[in-house]
Amino acid sequence: MDSMNLFAGQEADHLFEAQPLAARMRPRSLQQFVGQDHILGHGQLLQRLIASRRIGSIVLHGPPGTGKTTLAKLIADAIGSQWMTLNAINSGVKELREVLARAKDLVASGEPRPIVFIDEIHRFNKAQQDALLADVEAGIVSLIGATTSNPFFAVNAALISRSQLFELKAITPDAMRDVLRRAIDDGDRGLGGKEVSIEDDAVDFLAEASEGDARRALNTLEIAAESRENPSKPISRGDVAASLTTRLAGYDGTGDEHYDLASALIKSIRGSDADAAVYWLARMLEGGEDIRFLCRRLVILASEDVGNADPQALPLAVAAMQACEWVGLPEAQLTLSQTVAYLALAPKSNAATVAISAARRDVREKKILPVPTMLRCAHYAGADQLGHGQGYRSAHHEPDGVADLDYLGAPRVYYRPVHRGFEAELRDRIDTIRQRLRPGAADPGEPPSQEG
Repeated sequence: MDSMNLFAGQEADHLFEAQPLAARMRPRSLQQFVGQDHILGHGQLLQRLIASRRIGSIVLHGPPGTGKTTLAKLIADAIGSQWMTLNAINSGVKELREVLARAKDLVASGEPRPIVFIDEIHRFNKAQQDALLADVEAGIVSLIGATTSNPFFAVNAALISRSQLFELKAITPDAMRDVLRRAIDDGDRGLGGKEVSIEDDAVDFLAEASEGDARRALNTLEIAAESRENPSKPISRGDVAASLTTRLAGYDGTGDEHYDLASALIKSIRGSDADAAVYWLARMLEGGEDIRFLCRRLVILASEDVGNADPQALPLAVAAMQACEWVGLPEAQLTLSQTVAYLALAPKSNAATVAISAARRDVREKKILPVPTMLRCAHYAGADQLGHGQGYRSAHHEPDGVADLDYLGAPRVYYRPVHRGFEAELRDRIDTIRQRLRPGAADPGEPPSQEG
């Protein structure tokens, strides 16, 4: 019996040693869990729920490598609940119902309700997610779902409404340095027993380059430790750089990162930060973003956010779209960079955007204006009898090209140019024209902000 226990212990040790460094260094208690004080710090909601052992249904969401799976297991250990797990990628409704049936048997026998952890819960379809609702509501299970996607997009509204949402954030460089140093020094689980050392600038570089992903940082550290040419020397920045794999190859052109980066690009251009805009453009290009998508967004932005403050913005964006179609990557990056920089530094106006939005809103709200009789089509027999076209004068016959007519029939104002760029000239001109055409239509000032 003792020999069997000895062999079992040795096998367990060998299996543990075979695990990658990131798996061996997983925190074993909530006290060892780093980087998420905003949800686990003293007095924070998740910390209080764990302390009271009242875990209902929660969804952990955030970038890869922030510890969602590990945190779920630590919560189960902390509250003394049995741990059941499913991966939404390779589990169907059948496996889900089997897990829920086992959970129901446990609760019926007097055991605490188990925690059912579902990794990649956004991969469950609506039917699979709906299958969880009854047991979650009945208190049969404490559900913990994990996702790298925005839960409001990826998880059913019914399940979201029954869950507490907790966002795990990318681990800060300072916290990442602690993770790396612990892995270097730990003799039981880390690299401490292998006489591995690392230069300070290599730690700093890896803490930044891993982009908040602890798993990626530890995997890179292990590769650098095992592949360096001279094991007697400390791990250098060069060793780390050579071992660092890129995450951009996994860029999802339809997921959260796609929309977040597109949002960052547009808002940086709108904010006139050319450096930030070019950086976000580079992120999207390195990730393999469709250049047609980028071109469409820039053409839209040229009208939406620059407008007549710089009338050359739209022709430039359209020309960029045509050039990118003809040239393709990699050369098209030059055209995109030029266009992004120009749009970022152009004077900004959303007056055209606000104008059409306000006019369409009036139409939708049934504030319909009849076409003035003088503007109605007069190019048919009988139009004179209806009075169509009577009183109309062509502006080309006026000395200054403006005919003093009311073309709208109501004192409404939609287009309000701003005091920037070419629109400053348009503003002076439109104020003069309005006083002649519709004296009652006073300009109320700057157009209201309308964010995209």
